[in-house]
Amino acid sequence: MTTLSIVIPVYNSEATIERLCDAVVEEMGSSYRLQLVLVNDGSRDGSCAACQRLRERYPDMVDYISLTRNFGEHNAVMAGLHYAEGDWCVIMDDDFQNPPSEVHKLVAKMREGYDVVYTRYESKKHTAFRNLGSRLHNWMATRALGKPADLYLSSFKILSKFMVQQIIRYTGPDPYMDAIILRVTRNVGVVTVQHEERTEGKSGYSLGKLVSLWGNMFVAFSLYPLRLVALLGVCMALLGIFYGSYTFVAWLLPWIEEPGDYQKLDASNWFFRGLMLLAIGIVGEYVGRNYMHVNSDPQFIVRDVQMHRPQDAPHRSDHLASLRQPSQRPHRSHEQVQVP
Repeated sequence: MTTLSIVIPVYNSEATIERLCDAVVEEMGSSYRLQLVLVNDGSRDGSCAACQRLRERYPDMVDYISLTRNFGEHNAVMAGLHYAEGDWCVIMDDDFQNPPSEVHKLVAKMREGYDVVYTRYESKKHTAFRNLGSRLHNWMATRALGKPADLYLSSFKILSKFMVQQIIRYTGPDPYMDAIILRVTRNVGVVTVQHEERTEGKSGYSLGKLVSLWGNMFVAFSLYPLRLVALLGVCMALLGIFYGSYTFVAWLLPWIEEPGDYQKLDASNWFFRGLMLLAIGIVGEYVGRNYMHVNSDPQFIVRDVQMHRPQDAPHRSDHLASLRQPSQRPHRSHEQVQVP
């Protein structure tokens, strides 16, 4: 029987997480060998107790990871992937807007040989603000990451075991899951699914968090902003050259009014400012590439792990270092603390 891991980042979802997991087990428990990986991302409500109840209810299915604080959705997902053991791994939100019955569609699409299958919603049930943010996010991802324009970067997706192994090799402190996926593969499928209304709570993505996510996408996974600066520098330098050429021609041809001293100085200023921006862009390109390799802040810190497998059993995350290239300098991608 196929083993299916389902990673669910949990944040202030006391009202939905138990119903969601019950529905997942009821819908897919007879079709797959299930592993539910619940990652508590520093929830401030009763989510921890709810996850503990699920752990007691389904001791052979539910694995519970508790982080020391709120690291963010992508970091929580990365933590869960380190403990995912299935042949395929589904990532879904904790708000019950993704019906568990739709997972069958993702699995069926994966059987066609894709590395990743994203979902596209027939009709999104988000707020107008969230829908606007999603459209802007996808437009920016197309520019910054080279994403195919027709691919919607949904948080509801399924990964092959190979993709999970590749994703957890990433050790930067601010993982952006979709950027890592698009770095690894373009063998991506899409399937249309239903999207339900939110029944409890509200979206955890405020304007500030969306801006932070976009900034992370551009700074940590793309050199696009630096190249824009370099392009702006080239344009300014060309404008200075054009202005300077006009000044020189006006000096040669007496019937053309010659620009004054201020205009001549302005032309040289445009040219040299453009060269400076171009130089900053080139230097920034090197600095940016080095930054992507050397930053070693932890992605997440695990407070507690409760798994159904024996604690002394081998696990893929225990051998994470063996997945790195021999030439890479090893450093810690996450930390685990012992709590008495």
